[in-house]
Formats: sequence, structure tokens, C-alpha cells
Amino acid sequence: MNNRRRLVGIVTSNKMQKTVVVEVSRTYRHPLYKKVVHSRKHMMAHDELGCQIGDRVRIVESRPLSRNKTWVVQEILRHDVGAGETGVEA
Repeated sequence: MNNRRRLVGIVTSNKMQKTVVVEVSRTYRHPLYKKVVHSRKHMMAHDELGCQIGDRVRIVESRPLSRNKTWVVQEILRHDVGAGETGVEA
């Protein structure tokens, strides 16, 4: 296995072609004040697998693919069941 960074996050946008926005959440304790801090970071990732909004994915670091894309979706860990349903039934 290589030494590339791997992160797990949630897909928040898939409106671009072959690109998704993944939100990576991290929780840690502040070193001085000992308070729990929640931080979120949005990363653009190259998507050949066809991810949907709400999917939990693993992304891996890669060479720069464009100005904002330096990550690639490696695998889809969990599909969000109700992601594609936007129509209201009467």
C-alpha cells in the first residue's frame, strides 16, 4: 500500500461533470482549553464512480488534476437511500 493520504467524508454536491464536493469532518480537543472543537473542510474530488449527494466516500490524494482538484474518489462506503427523490407526490 502506498503512503497517500486517505480521508472519509460525505458528498455535498455532484453538479459538475466527473467532480464531487466532499465534506470532511474532524473532531478534536483543543490543546490549551480542552474544549471539543468541530472542524469541517470541503474538498473537490475526481469521481469516476458516479457518487450521489449524501454518499459516504473514501478519497485519496493524487497529483493535481485541475486548479482545485487534488483528490480522487477511491470507493463508495455507503449509499444514501433517499438522495435521488426530490419530487413531491400528491
